[in-house]
Formats: sequence, C-alpha cells, structure tokens
Amino acid sequence: MVVNDWIHTIAGIFILISLALGIWVNVNWFWVTAFVGANLFQFGLTKVCPLGIILKKLGVPESR
Repeated sequence: MVVNDWIHTIAGIFILISLALGIWVNVNWFWVTAFVGANLFQFGLTKVCPLGIILKKLGVPESR
C-alpha cells in the first residue's frame, strides 16, 4: 500500500472506532471524529497531511 491508501485506511479506522466509542462510552469521543474529518478536509484542499509526512518518514512508498 502507498501513503494515500494508508491515510484513508487509518482515517476510516479512527472514524469508526470514535463513532462506536461516542455511542457506547461517552459523546465526547465524537470530537475525534470531527478532528479526523477536518484533517481530511484540510488534506483535500492543501495536499498536506501530518500523517502522510509521518508515513513517508517511516518509509512507506508514495506511489506504486
């Protein structure tokens, strides 16, 4: 998998987990969902993602 695939996979996992925690544990977990959504929105506009930078430094390839 490449950086973009990892970004979408990790974001999706965080959203699903925070939604479940928000429903069954505490509504404040929805703030994690909002943060991930805002980060994805910012990434779409600027093409800069902190997770992408971290993944690149860890050696994940940018393209296939």
